Amino acid sequence: MWTGASGIQTPGVGIRVVLAEDSYLMREGVRRLLDGEDGVEVVATSGDLDSLLAAVAEHRPDVLVTDIRMPPTNTDEGIRAAGTLRESDPALGVVVLSQYDEPEYAIELLSRGAAGRAYLLKDSLVTAGDLLHAIREVAAGRSVIDPQVVEGLVAARNRFDGSPLHRLSPRELEVLSQMAQGSSNDAIAAALFISVRVVEKHISAIFAKLGLGEETDVHRRVKAVLIYLSGTPARS
Repeated sequence: MWTGASGIQTPGVGIRVVLAEDSYLMREGVRRLLDGEDGVEVVATSGDLDSLLAAVAEHRPDVLVTDIRMPPTNTDEGIRAAGTLRESDPALGVVVLSQYDEPEYAIELLSRGAAGRAYLLKDSLVTAGDLLHAIREVAAGRSVIDPQVVEGLVAARNRFDGSPLHRLSPRELEVLSQMAQGSSNDAIAAALFISVRVVEKHISAIFAKLGLGEETDVHRRVKAVLIYLSGTPARS
């Protein structure tokens, strides 16, 4: 799993979870799985967008675990809920579970920041520990992206001819690739056999070439990774 964006709190025991999934069997299966784990409590379940938002408003959970597609339209309700809650409840962590390896969903989920967001493919959840890891990470303000989704995003970026990535040198692209894998500056330096100071210089150059000069380092780092993964021009 790719994990990035520094945490805003330390996860403790008793993470309260709202679970949204329109399939009854899937919903009950995940609920029982989570209820059997120490430190996690499912406080409500829902099967559509309206009941999801109502459950979050009523129970004030720490984390929402949601499918992407559910009534009323069965399109992108989970992604839209995550966007709405980013504004109304920015401390809430959101884990999106999807059957679909579609870059557009992941880009939209992370477009307002990666902190407290996870995007997992259902088929990749081999054990309960995978989901629990994501829940604990987003509860702490960090982010997790399924490796298969990262691969899809990297492939998708090649479709865009106007990408500002062309401005980067081969070494800067290597540094940005390491950033996309969630590596710290120290880890990047070790992987590329360069000093941390050189890594910092490359990152400053990356921010400048991608037009990310006026935000905090955390936000610029997230946006730089999103540009790398999607291949799309930076947005103001």
